[in-house]
Amino acid sequence: MQPTVNPQAGSGSKGTEPMRAILLVVLGVACLSCSDATAKYLGRTLPPAEIAWMRYVVFTALVMPLALRGGSLSVLKTTRPGLQVVRGLGMLGSALFFIMAMQHLPLAEAAAISFVSPVFVTVLSILLLAETVGVRRWAALLVGLAGVIIVIRPGAEGFQPASLLPILTAFSWALGLVATRKMTVQENPLTTMVWSALTGLIALTALLPLHAAWPTPWEMLLGVFIGLVYTAAQWLLILAYRQGEASVLAPFTYVQLIWSTALGFLVFGAVPDHWTFVGTGVIIASGLYTAHRERMRARERRSVA
Repeated sequence: MQPTVNPQAGSGSKGTEPMRAILLVVLGVACLSCSDATAKYLGRTLPPAEIAWMRYVVFTALVMPLALRGGSLSVLKTTRPGLQVVRGLGMLGSALFFIMAMQHLPLAEAAAISFVSPVFVTVLSILLLAETVGVRRWAALLVGLAGVIIVIRPGAEGFQPASLLPILTAFSWALGLVATRKMTVQENPLTTMVWSALTGLIALTALLPLHAAWPTPWEMLLGVFIGLVYTAAQWLLILAYRQGEASVLAPFTYVQLIWSTALGFLVFGAVPDHWTFVGTGVIIASGLYTAHRERMRARERRSVA
């Protein structure tokens, strides 16, 4: 799945350590790919809700001591509880849908399709944040959408309905991101992280009796590993976005597609077909152009200021 780092964490970055920040992004998305590959492996024997629950248990167990240091519950105080819950459910939906997708699709294909999320972010930003989007950005997003269609190939003989699951992943992630943007200036990033962790854990705990299978000790160990590398990924990405500009770092999140392809081959023996490579290339090109435009707009805003 895609990086879910809180955009608030890097909002004040001045981009003073670009090379270090880029390295942190590459390592962060590598951890995400390891988490995804392990979740796909566990998906052979465990239901998605249980896999996600194990990840959230570890993530929450690691985050809460940091949040509650000093014995204060002030980190739980929020002025936007509704948006916090929406954000948490969006990130939870993103995790669940992606784990479900990996049960049916190769890791690289699921990851590539999920990168349609900028389209949903743009649409939701227009509807919910009243943002203005230029013609060039729309064109780039439509090219990215075309890349996703190439990967999915609807109507083709090889089309799988499960290909729609990464699209739901992307929509859920976009919903969570837009909710985060809407409360950026009002909330502590740590508060947002804690609310997302608790929202996901509570929801999954409620679902668990309906979708539970008793894991073996080996499966429990892998579940802990998923939580550890996922938390490490979030931490690395937060550090990256504190040290580098988001518009500079965004293109390097596409390295996740390379990691996913490599792990898919090494762990599962999956080799993407040529259409997946073509579609992925189109998606990456679209994302790189969008990042370039965002970087140019950021420079224009700074020059005006």
